[in-house]
Amino acid sequence: MGKKNKVILPPQLPPEVPEEDIDVSDDDVQFVKKNRAYAGFLKRLDTQLITRQVTRVADLKDDALESLYEKRMRKKSSQKETEENGLEVDPVDALPVKTLDGKLYYRTAPKESTKFANATKEEETATGDKNDETDKGIVKLTKAEKRAKQKKIRKEAKQKAKESTKIDEEQEKNPQAEVLAEVKEDLSAEELLARKKSKLAELGMTLLADPESNIKSLKEMLQISKDEDHNIVKLGLLSLLAVFKDIIPGYRIRLPTEKEQEMKVSKAVGKMRYYESTLLSSYKAYLQKLIALEMQLPFQHVSVRCICALLDAVPHFNFSDNLLTAVIKNISSPDDVVRKLCCGTIKSLFANEGKHGGEATVAAVQLIAEHVKIHDCQLHPDSIEVLWSLSFDEDLGRSKLAKEEENVKTKKKKKRNWNTEEANQLQTSDKKKTKQQLLAKTMEEVNADFKAASFTPDLQERRTMQSEMLSAVFQTYFRILKHAMQPAATRSKVNNGSLCSGLGPHPLLAPCLNGLGKFSHLIDLDFMGDLMNCLKMLACGGVSSDGSPENSLTVSERLRCCIVAFKVMRNNLDALNVDLNEFYVQLYNLLLEYRSDREDQGEVLAEALKTMLCEGRQHDMQRAAAFIKRLATFSLCFGPAEGMAALVTLRHLLQKNVKCRNLLENDAGGGSLAGTVSKYQPFASDPNLSGALASVLWELNLLSKHYHDSVSTMASSISSMSTAPNQVYLSTTSPLEAFMDLSIERESFSSKNNHGISNRKRKRGDGSSILSNGSIQDLINPEKEEVTQKLSEHFHVLRDISENERLRRELNHTMSSLRLYEEYKKQRRKKIPGDAKRRKKISFSAI
Repeated sequence: MGKKNKVILPPQLPPEVPEEDIDVSDDDVQFVKKNRAYAGFLKRLDTQLITRQVTRVADLKDDALESLYEKRMRKKSSQKETEENGLEVDPVDALPVKTLDGKLYYRTAPKESTKFANATKEEETATGDKNDETDKGIVKLTKAEKRAKQKKIRKEAKQKAKESTKIDEEQEKNPQAEVLAEVKEDLSAEELLARKKSKLAELGMTLLADPESNIKSLKEMLQISKDEDHNIVKLGLLSLLAVFKDIIPGYRIRLPTEKEQEMKVSKAVGKMRYYESTLLSSYKAYLQKLIALEMQLPFQHVSVRCICALLDAVPHFNFSDNLLTAVIKNISSPDDVVRKLCCGTIKSLFANEGKHGGEATVAAVQLIAEHVKIHDCQLHPDSIEVLWSLSFDEDLGRSKLAKEEENVKTKKKKKRNWNTEEANQLQTSDKKKTKQQLLAKTMEEVNADFKAASFTPDLQERRTMQSEMLSAVFQTYFRILKHAMQPAATRSKVNNGSLCSGLGPHPLLAPCLNGLGKFSHLIDLDFMGDLMNCLKMLACGGVSSDGSPENSLTVSERLRCCIVAFKVMRNNLDALNVDLNEFYVQLYNLLLEYRSDREDQGEVLAEALKTMLCEGRQHDMQRAAAFIKRLATFSLCFGPAEGMAALVTLRHLLQKNVKCRNLLENDAGGGSLAGTVSKYQPFASDPNLSGALASVLWELNLLSKHYHDSVSTMASSISSMSTAPNQVYLSTTSPLEAFMDLSIERESFSSKNNHGISNRKRKRGDGSSILSNGSIQDLINPEKEEVTQKLSEHFHVLRDISENERLRRELNHTMSSLRLYEEYKKQRRKKIPGDAKRRKKISFSAI
């Protein structure tokens, strides 16, 4: 559309000159006569229009001149109103009008022309008024032209109405037209998607082929990844991930400073600077996009996967701190996929320290410690279990004093050997000395070059990094222990809105105790006393606000505290002198508090029995007897896995304490020790005051009739130890191994007296049985139909096997009888000729 140009009046005419003063030359007359054809337009000039455009009008009186001016002002105001209310017409539809001064004037059309009546009125106002005025002072239409124009407008309206009705009829006849239109749109969208995919593939291939020349393609790929289609965005992110993993160099990029940029450099250096700056800016934009999309649910998994892959592949490159922060933030995510990805990346980072020299490991451990502090120890256990993958060098953790002592010892040894080697050293020549010096210098240079070329940090740097990691790890562990010791009232106020509300009040305590048991040999001795006191309080069940014991921990968590205390003591046996009797008391009482139907874990109990009773030094006779009696009672109350672990521990205690085998006797008080021991107190809390030596292991007689073969066999073997007192028994399995073996066999176990029970129930009948077969089956498994189907299939297979065995026996019997019959016939045929001769002799003799 062109610009709207207002009507500009032509320039004023020159001043009038009388005709008397005008002189016409002969040349002008001849020129006009020769060119009459060109001067003919003067006859066709509209003098009225010219006089209307001229501001100055001649030969008019003053009154007529004033009325003329008023009429012109009214006309100008009406033109302005039509221009404001009108719309400019496209030059394609209507040609413009050129004024006398050479400028173009574009026509306008009314805004509202929906109805025919309004259209005719606006047409009348646009074309002229009743006084036969021209169209805006430019074109004048006659009545015939107006009528023709109105007819044309009516015809066009009728045609439009007919077309709309035809379209509606076609849609009614062809209801699939809309579906076809949608299919065409889908096809066009698929074609667009295919084009974008091919474009991404093409850009990625060019970058991988020659990244320095095609580094600009990174920006194009970033632009494509900003598409509205989610699939294109995901493909773009994954394509950029593959490209960056391939083209990122093995060093950090340092951008040149302003002074370095002002310096003149060669083309190769300039090209390399441009490549590195473009790569770094694109990589930064890519990371910003990943972190932004991480908060959006449709792109969360893809963005987290890309972040983890980049951190695992290029932990040495720029912006690795941002990647590490994003991964640590999601290390305790409620989404299992995101959490496992982040935890796996952190473990890989700890295992592959050669990629980053250990700096990323230190940063990750410190960020985890800060993360635990911010969330007040209310995180998923996986966020602390990743610390188990850390590896520490014990040689680096040694103190400087120990190294100084070793240096002093080595110096003393050298001084002792100096007298013997002095004579030989004096006899060496100067040439040999110079050769040795040269060799030493060359070796130093080689070692220096090797250190500079290798990625391994210096020994002092490794020592400082390891000390920082240890401080961060134990700071995290001690904070978790301190949080577990808080009273329940204050802890409930702090834990509101935690991330792991469904994992209990202490979700990090179990992995913390396992980590302390693993790294207990690296703990500083100054903290051992406080650590053991803390473990004693936690083994008692926690501490309330008034300082009294509070059972806020589970049985498994309290057992873990006892296990860690024993591991710490054994790893630092030379430096610690701690009384562990309190932990034995807690284990003795926890055996009665254990419940398999709660959250108590049987493997933790088995590990506690192994660590506290089977390993280590020999126990006191009173305490050993108390545990033997308590374990026998425990075996009667729980399943075969827990009972087997208890029996293995019981057998081990009887092997170590020979005098405790008197408990296997039938006499009260253990036979010969009946008069020297105190009375048995089964409900005593202290094993040393229980008087278990005055009791008898009558539980073994019941356990020997246990429904599980392994438990009954173990009980019988323990009972037979009294008949062979001098026999030496060697335990080959630990309580933990026994528990794991039977827990695996628990599902596939079938009792040996199954058929006898079923036969007895059949004999009693339906009325005498307490529970019918159907009710028992409903109690065992609510899915009755599946159980019956599986059992029927199983018994069908067994019946087919037994039937096949019976038929095979009958077949073998018939085959053997047939073979015997064939042999009999052969033997009979051999004997027939001899019998015939005898018969003939008998017949002749008779004659």
